[in-house]
Amino acid sequence: MSRIGVRGPAHTLAVAHGAFNLVGGLWPLLHLRSFAWDFGPKTDVWLQMTTGGLLASAGAAQLAAVGDAQGPAQARRIGLGTALTLLAVDLVYVPKGRIRPTYLLDAAMQTGWIAAWLRSSSARSTGDVRSGRR
Repeated sequence: MSRIGVRGPAHTLAVAHGAFNLVGGLWPLLHLRSFAWDFGPKTDVWLQMTTGGLLASAGAAQLAAVGDAQGPAQARRIGLGTALTLLAVDLVYVPKGRIRPTYLLDAAMQTGWIAAWLRSSSARSTGDVRSGRR
């Protein structure tokens, strides 16, 4: 079996979601102007920086976890936690008019990450050898 086949879809998902979270978190930290252009001006810049830092940290933790035997499970917990939190914020604050409707694109992405992690979890529970379980 190839090395990728042994690692399986959960490993690939952990890398993809970790990179997505890392880049998404770094974006406002490195260029707040372009982030605000897409997602609206922010009155509490410190809060945006805090959120960006936490999201980047979550992404970095997901990426770091993939090298460990329990890495995909750890990346899954981090991924589901961040995706559920961001989805809730998007779905509560867009209708209230506190954040731009552009955040509904983020809500769609977060829904995709949640579905992917849940699908990955079901493959592991059915004994899929590609899940990385020994």
